[in-house]
Amino acid sequence: METATNYRYIVKTQGIRGGNAQIEGTRVGVHDVIGLLQNGETIDSISNCFPDITRAQVYECLAYYEDHRGEIDLLIARQLTEPPQ
Repeated sequence: METATNYRYIVKTQGIRGGNAQIEGTRVGVHDVIGLLQNGETIDSISNCFPDITRAQVYECLAYYEDHRGEIDLLIARQLTEPPQ
């Protein structure tokens, strides 16, 4: 099974969010969206957290997560263990 490498809304940009996957045109990481969903937010309620994010972008974060679960799980775990800044 091949993993998708092209996503319409997801990009990795050197120097932004540590080069990790984020929603294009924002500083919202895929791991931010997935972390919220894992903690009880819904696809519709994500727009309350990030008003500039569309449902299509949230669904693409889910698709990216499905294809890169280990990468995103690690980023979420790191985020949970880092002290607040």
